[in-house]
Amino acid sequence: MKEPPQKVTGGGGSAREPAGAAAEISSLEILVAVPRDEEGDMLARELLRTRSGVRRLWPLPPRLPDGVDVMFCELTPELPQCLPWVPGQPLAALVVVTPAVHMPPLKLLRNCAPHAVLHRPFTTGTVLTSLAVARAQFLYEQRLRARIDKLDETLRSFRSVERAKNILMEKRNLDEEAAYHFMRRQAMSQRVSVGAVAAAIIDSRDILG
Repeated sequence: MKEPPQKVTGGGGSAREPAGAAAEISSLEILVAVPRDEEGDMLARELLRTRSGVRRLWPLPPRLPDGVDVMFCELTPELPQCLPWVPGQPLAALVVVTPAVHMPPLKLLRNCAPHAVLHRPFTTGTVLTSLAVARAQFLYEQRLRARIDKLDETLRSFRSVERAKNILMEKRNLDEEAAYHFMRRQAMSQRVSVGAVAAAIIDSRDILG
């Protein structure tokens, strides 16, 4: 019978942590999905010392809960299927926890795409390092993904503007510069982007034929 996630509170942060970093870490919600043994208890205690919100969950459910910032998960064959996101689009930083005596299967590691790996036996240093590395890597990936999305949006807008200019040049007998200035004036008067005006022109052309 699977146990529901348990919220654990308490602990004190390290005085050696920079104030900003400690505040950021203490605001995190962390899920610990590892066996409830001596080492699992030690991992939870070390995370509690950061003043983060820590929930424990074991065994792994078919789908791990979302709405957390960091997950510490036992590396099991079923872990990739338990993650609550589409592969390549993580919703949280993932730390996989591996056994001390065996080399973790590299294919399984790749399928999980973790942000950090924590090997047994744990120490205070390795737990906190894996937390910091995973969180930093996750945020870095998020920034990269946001930049890529913005570049994609810019490219789509550029293509729309080019297509709309061609429509105006054909329908209104304008040259390229005049067509662009027409869209720009419309954008300023309606307080929208040139790309939005271009999209409206394309839509009206597609509807009216």
